[in-house]
Amino acid sequence: MSLAESIVGALSFLPDWLVVLFISFLPFIELRGSLPVAVAVYDMPVLEATVLSIFGNMVPVPFILWYFPRIEAWFRRWPWWDRTLDRLFERTRRRARWSIDRYGPAFLLVFVAIPFPTTGAWTGALIAYLFDLKRGQSFVVILLGVVVAGAVVAALVAGAMTLWWIGLIGLIALLFAIVALGWYEGRKQGRGSPP
Repeated sequence: MSLAESIVGALSFLPDWLVVLFISFLPFIELRGSLPVAVAVYDMPVLEATVLSIFGNMVPVPFILWYFPRIEAWFRRWPWWDRTLDRLFERTRRRARWSIDRYGPAFLLVFVAIPFPTTGAWTGALIAYLFDLKRGQSFVVILLGVVVAGAVVAALVAGAMTLWWIGLIGLIALLFAIVALGWYEGRKQGRGSPP
């Protein structure tokens, strides 16, 4: 039995939409698990399942971006948590440093948009926090990444790429290009003109 099936069984007393929302909120599972559950188990329409999953996946992001320093300080009062957070943060910094230094928010968008384990809104928000990226910009970039991931997972769940999904992914790619160009121009102006 998969983790998602276990959660569905344990939460069977709740309304279907609330279970989908809860699953999409969970780290590592996120919308990659909630969207297939919504369609396969609860027989939700793909668009409804996608919107619910995106919303649920975004719930923790503002808390991580704006309130995680307080949560971190509270946990660091205990030596075990202090060591655990140090290891987790160092590992995350080591893996993402080159990409963040080179691509900034554009990397964050692509990282969140790829629907693989250990990528997604939770890890993206943690990366934004650890690298002290602008919170408002990070929130928008993570939201765009979650929308792209939602479109990809929904297309896989639906079994075929319809023109509507291709159009949505194209629009998001255009937004990505605008964000990446704005980020690049901002960095270029901040550092002065290239030689």
